[in-house]
Amino acid sequence: MKTNFSRLLTFGFFSILICAFAPVPEKKSNLDYVDPYIGGMGHLLHPTRPNVQLPNQMIRMHPMRADFLDDQISSFPLSMISHRAGELFGVLPGTGKPYPGKWKERQTYDHDLEIVRPYFFSTYLIDEDIKTEFAPGNKVGFFRFTFPSKSNKTLRFQINQEGHWEFLANNSLVGEEQFFGMKAYVYGEFNQKGSALLKSEPRFIKKTNKTRQEPTAWIEFSKDESKPVEFKYAISFISVEQAKANLKNELSNWDFDGLKNKGEQVWAETMNQIEVKGATEAQRRTFYTSLYRTYERMVNINEYGHYYSSYDKKVHATDRDFFIDDWVWDTYLANHPLRMMLQPKKESDMLNSYTQMYEQSGWMPQFPLLHIDNPAMNGFHSTIVFLDAYRKGIKGYNVEKAYEGIRKNGYEATLLPWRNGIRCSLDTFYREKGFYPALTPGEVETVKEVDSFEKRQSVAITLGASYDDWALSEMAKELGHKKDQDYFHKQSTNYRNLYRPEKTLMWPKNAKGEWIEIDPKFDGGPGGRDYYDENNGYTYQWQVQEDIHGLVKLMGGREKFTANLDQLFREDLGRSKFQFWAKFADATGMVGQYSMGNEPSFHIPWLYNYAGEPWKVQKRVRFLLDVWFQDNIFGIPGDEDGGGMTAFVVFASMGFYPVTPGLPIYNIGSPVFEEVKIKQTNGKTFTIKAHNYAKGNKYIQSAKLNGQPLNKPWFTHAELLNGATIELEMGAYPNKKWGASVDAAPPSSIE
Repeated sequence: MKTNFSRLLTFGFFSILICAFAPVPEKKSNLDYVDPYIGGMGHLLHPTRPNVQLPNQMIRMHPMRADFLDDQISSFPLSMISHRAGELFGVLPGTGKPYPGKWKERQTYDHDLEIVRPYFFSTYLIDEDIKTEFAPGNKVGFFRFTFPSKSNKTLRFQINQEGHWEFLANNSLVGEEQFFGMKAYVYGEFNQKGSALLKSEPRFIKKTNKTRQEPTAWIEFSKDESKPVEFKYAISFISVEQAKANLKNELSNWDFDGLKNKGEQVWAETMNQIEVKGATEAQRRTFYTSLYRTYERMVNINEYGHYYSSYDKKVHATDRDFFIDDWVWDTYLANHPLRMMLQPKKESDMLNSYTQMYEQSGWMPQFPLLHIDNPAMNGFHSTIVFLDAYRKGIKGYNVEKAYEGIRKNGYEATLLPWRNGIRCSLDTFYREKGFYPALTPGEVETVKEVDSFEKRQSVAITLGASYDDWALSEMAKELGHKKDQDYFHKQSTNYRNLYRPEKTLMWPKNAKGEWIEIDPKFDGGPGGRDYYDENNGYTYQWQVQEDIHGLVKLMGGREKFTANLDQLFREDLGRSKFQFWAKFADATGMVGQYSMGNEPSFHIPWLYNYAGEPWKVQKRVRFLLDVWFQDNIFGIPGDEDGGGMTAFVVFASMGFYPVTPGLPIYNIGSPVFEEVKIKQTNGKTFTIKAHNYAKGNKYIQSAKLNGQPLNKPWFTHAELLNGATIELEMGAYPNKKWGASVDAAPPSSIE
């Protein structure tokens, strides 16, 4: 016994010594948790891209490859036209001689030799032993290429649409690229002299399945020069001269590491606005990567006091940032509300940009891209964004001019998906009859304005327009426009015209007002677009965010409402998976008939709060986060859409969500973290604390707001702005009484 005890003492002593002198793991910063590879392999749809850019700035770079599984890179773009809309210019290094010598069209890389940070990119082109590094600025980019000793050192510059290159005598390069009716310009400089060659060569375009002649610029550097080849540049949408000025203003030196470090500081400050405590490493990686994603769009194209607008084809002087590139059908739900909370000044500038685009073009845009207002999807949800911002105190733009624009959309614009312009006969029918008419299966389309693929989307349009009209009515009320308020309030109730009680679903009608007999799970062509849009009738059953209590009544009360909601997560596909997804490719991340991978589903699990069962919100949302948002390449269940989906993850992980943008309230769920602190720009901090925090303790037992009992599952934006503290007592089993009373339910504006 003595011997064993002595051994134990000796072992303990040396264990203490080892622990005392072992290196202490360095504490991770919030930025360290960002992993741009998450979601890099799409389940069915687009993968995320490892974007390297500063928050909401126009220089965006990611290596051009199909997805994470693709081990070859075709080019490094100098910037992007828009989120998922193609690249601007491009460069690729190689050791081959310039054209027409041997040249690899794509370069192979090794994932394990690649570093991707929001502010820095590095990869090793393994076949030719070339290290490529990149750091972004606001309007500038900086590449550094390290070639093997004594090898050929060649850079190939490409133009992806139409344009030209020109080498200047002072080791500089200028380029112009035309795309979709506008132009981009680049001015760049090299840190050493090279031998230049301009050529036109064939390039196969996969989208068109055609080959075209493409202007290409080659520059070869001396084998004897040992230092890396550096290329710094600036992009402009105004002129080459402005691009040159952008470079001088932002990057007058050759300090690559300085630009990288500056970008790291910007991103660190951005990530530090939300501090969390608790949770696993994986959950933190998912959370902060999601937060990073929300800063991809919109992007600021103000070039030191001027910007070019494709909305009137003019250059404008400005003292404010001007933002473009927004897919508002995706972003109105969570991305805009998140920015209103974190960056209200930036959101104000974005809405000012929307208003200016209306003044320049005559229409309030739907999807304001760099080069065009793209009438993608359906609805005028910028109306909802304006109302939501106004009620959250964001009014730093011409509010009456903005109202004029959203009002014009409401009165004059067509509701047809993927179409811009004035009303057609279907829109007149809608305003008179209160629903968008559908065609019976096999009936031939006679309205020429209807897109041959997108179809009428009759139910989706009726429901989306009802929400937009509610927002327009509420905005009219805020501004004292009584006639508009009354008209659009009445129009906002149109969703009721398509509710079919015996089916408990939103159902299509023909022009006679008769129900069209369909299978709501599967009919309607690709994506159900004859009646719905990207999702089937089980998703659109719940698209009444503006009047949730009205929907509860339509379904026969709280018990029937929650029974229908329960069944949504349990209802089978009704066919094999491959049959379902062959038609509904956008309805991914399925749990029963609930589609986590598509934006119209985001608010649905929070609806239990309105029917007296908040514990089910806590159960469902935590389950969805755990299942579908892992910290790996498959960690995004659908199209992430440049922050549209990941904003949901940020909110849900913190434990609250804006179910109805336009109402300045948040629904409470179940926080992933033990504590969340949100530093606001007004100097105050909003805090959520989860007491009795543990892995399995996801259910709220009781709550306090600023030390006082909180018996309702929601709170206001005003309370958030004032720096409130919410304390949640957590447990392993649900408290089914907390927040269950009728009086505790979140408000709904149409009663």
